[in-house]
Amino acid sequence: MTVDRIDRAIIAELSVDARLSVRTIAERVHISRTAAHARVQRLIADGVLTSFAAQVDRKALGLNVTALVIVKIGNVPWPTMAAALAALPFVERVQSVSGDVDFVLTVSAQDNEQLSAVILSQIHSMPGVVSTRSHLVLDERVGTTPGSAPDVWPV
Repeated sequence: MTVDRIDRAIIAELSVDARLSVRTIAERVHISRTAAHARVQRLIADGVLTSFAAQVDRKALGLNVTALVIVKIGNVPWPTMAAALAALPFVERVQSVSGDVDFVLTVSAQDNEQLSAVILSQIHSMPGVVSTRSHLVLDERVGTTPGSAPDVWPV
């Protein structure tokens, strides 16, 4: 599957706003509506575009505190533990990482009490979890997503 300059421009547009119509995409990348539709469908079929999602403001949902929770596990299969961690309420993301720890979780809660309960009562007490370390997120910014800067992608 080859992703050319036009495909990259389409991905960049959808990275900014996944709700764009095919007509708007076509106008922005300077191709016909039919060509834009065909390219979007091909990008979906080839697995380049995997989903169309909304960005959610945690605070608007009452989730006022977020932490990165570093998890070290014992002799348990990673896929099993990753699935169990991802199934927990308030756990937004589970990333398997290399190095001296095994997972980095993004956990959001209403307040510090609820966050503490999630970390201590749910995560830290899971069979197979050896240790956890938590880092409160003080500020968060969106960086450059893979699709938003098509001019920096490898050719």
